[in-house]
Amino acid sequence: MKATGEVMSIAGTFEASLMKAIRSLEINQMGLKMALFTGMSDEELWPRIKQADDMRLFALAEGLRRGFDIETLYVETLIDKFFLTKINHLVRTELALESLKAQAAASIEPALLTKAVRQGFTDTYISRLSGLKADDVRAARKALGLAYTYKMVDTCAGEYDAVTPYFYSSFDMTNEAQPTNRKKILVLGSGPIRIGQGIEFDYCSVHSVWALREMGYEAIIANNNPETVSTDFDTSDRLYFEPLTADDVRAIIENEQPAGAICQFGGQTAIKLIKAVSDMGLPIFGTSADGVDAAEDRQRFDAILEQCEIKRPRGTTVFTTEQALTAAEDLGYPVLVRPSYVLGGQGMAIVYSDHEMIEYMRIINLVEQEHPILVDKYLMGVELEVDAVSDGQNILIPGIMEHLERAGVHSGDSISIFPAYISERIRNIIIDHTEKLARALKVIGLINIQFILYNDEIYVIEVNPRSSRTVPYISKVTGIPIVSLATRIMLGARLEDFPYGTGLYARYPAVYAIKAPVFSFEKLHEVDTSLGPEMKSTGEVLGLSTLYSEAMYKAILASGFKFPPKGSNILLTVRDSDKPDLVPLADRLNRMGFELFGTGGTANYLNQYGIPCSSVRKIEDGDNNVIDLISSGKFKFMVNTESPGNKAGSKSGFRLRRKAIEQGIASVTSLDTLVAVTECLEREIRPIDLTPFEIRTFAGIVEQTRHNILPLNEMPMKNDMLKK
Repeated sequence: MKATGEVMSIAGTFEASLMKAIRSLEINQMGLKMALFTGMSDEELWPRIKQADDMRLFALAEGLRRGFDIETLYVETLIDKFFLTKINHLVRTELALESLKAQAAASIEPALLTKAVRQGFTDTYISRLSGLKADDVRAARKALGLAYTYKMVDTCAGEYDAVTPYFYSSFDMTNEAQPTNRKKILVLGSGPIRIGQGIEFDYCSVHSVWALREMGYEAIIANNNPETVSTDFDTSDRLYFEPLTADDVRAIIENEQPAGAICQFGGQTAIKLIKAVSDMGLPIFGTSADGVDAAEDRQRFDAILEQCEIKRPRGTTVFTTEQALTAAEDLGYPVLVRPSYVLGGQGMAIVYSDHEMIEYMRIINLVEQEHPILVDKYLMGVELEVDAVSDGQNILIPGIMEHLERAGVHSGDSISIFPAYISERIRNIIIDHTEKLARALKVIGLINIQFILYNDEIYVIEVNPRSSRTVPYISKVTGIPIVSLATRIMLGARLEDFPYGTGLYARYPAVYAIKAPVFSFEKLHEVDTSLGPEMKSTGEVLGLSTLYSEAMYKAILASGFKFPPKGSNILLTVRDSDKPDLVPLADRLNRMGFELFGTGGTANYLNQYGIPCSSVRKIEDGDNNVIDLISSGKFKFMVNTESPGNKAGSKSGFRLRRKAIEQGIASVTSLDTLVAVTECLEREIRPIDLTPFEIRTFAGIVEQTRHNILPLNEMPMKNDMLKK
């Protein structure tokens, strides 16, 4: 299995259900036509049709668009003709709509519009294909009496009234989702679980709904993920199993007429809809659409930072490859590039040369970009993160988290440490910056801010006026029901109404909570295990203890990492810039009795410093090379850091990392992670020695010791380089 999540769609016909499912995937597709395949020759397209992967459906549609015979497609793919015929129906409708654009038609025939609507085409997609304005398409649809109605999925088999009915849209005459007279609020969910946006956001949606119901509101959820708690039939008062697009959400709003919508808890899926929902005239509970735009729009956000006297890495926005190259030349490589309005570092990369920038822009533009590309100067410092609740005047920061891996590794892939090991001066700067940004952006509810500590200065790298993936983590370890607080504040409460105070809640509590990522590299073949700005982890675990070393060991062990037995062989192969920092770590491993091996450059460097390290042949050096040794099981642990900008080195490193995964060998791709592993090995902790820690007990200790000002002596023996 390779899938990380799933969507579910319900409709009256297969065609409409398939179109709903495609929209729900959140891959910037509203239908079957995909730009990736339109430019391919037939010879290039056929292998993609035969290959069973996540793009096959769209390759099939492109083949049908070109007139490929259904019988031939059946023979080549063994996909039932029933499904091929249904897909062909959708393709024929797409072609008919596209012909209107070619003819510069001023309207659409009622028969074609009716057919398209009943097959699941939204107003926006019909507009995109036909060239007509979406508002005109919507008006024409309504003039034909094609209004969204909803059917109920009966969870009680008709034996008695369903306690919590859930609905799917259709265009039948009867609407079974008759609105009630109660005051209701719509909560937008987070859609499918995928790398970058996981169950953390469903946690937030569910806790928000629970708070709404406790306050007496009718809570309505819109979501399409069948494996989440938010789509359980007894979580909300009403559930709409629908795609999370502007068209689908508009129809729900028109049917239910809620008092307002909450868009903060559904991750980027929901926050991307905030402007559309606001433009529909529905009140937004929490931070406004304008506040969200101010955080995402580069020019507006830079102006806010300047007004607040807050530093950020230099950067700009671009649309074209030429603009990107000019920006990189001005900033100086390396630069961090990413699309705006994305989550999980999707499409994000560190670029080291013009060649890499050209290739990045080529790939990113395979999908039509609605928003600009952000280009920032890359600073390799310590990343710090806060989740805060704001009532418009005051803020509450439950705690400050520190990322073990330096900036450049996505926050979701980094080991996160609470409390952060920073000076009181830096801590106060973070509190000050959080207060200023929350007020400037007029945040009501949650805000997530990521900082970089670089050369003893604090820079802001990202601000998200919404929930984040760390909200469940920091909520559990501090005992503060952050989502419930934020929901109540959105509806008029103040922070002074709750017993948690304002400012920073926990400074240096006498406990440690360490969150470690979990990866599925052994299942996801051809995925590079080297970590970077694009998120790759598929889960996370938590280690709790009164001792830093034990909390770290618990977290790393729970993540599935196999600590190498004492005296076993370790392979070291690192880029040149990492070799000075490797020396003290390799020395510590050597003193513990591990046998060290390295490829030529790494081995020679360590030997120069008196650290015994046997040299092994590189991949290109013939038989009995490093790949052969990994395959033989010679090594129990590997440290490999990628050579940025070196394509040949990157290819060799990729092969090493993949081979280690395939052989079940523990490996790390960052020296920061190696620091943590080395400390655990030095303490000689064994699973049998670990002390269980109940989460409520942990939160109780945080509450009792949260005012500690000085760091504890047992804090990590981290390399000084991390703070310099």
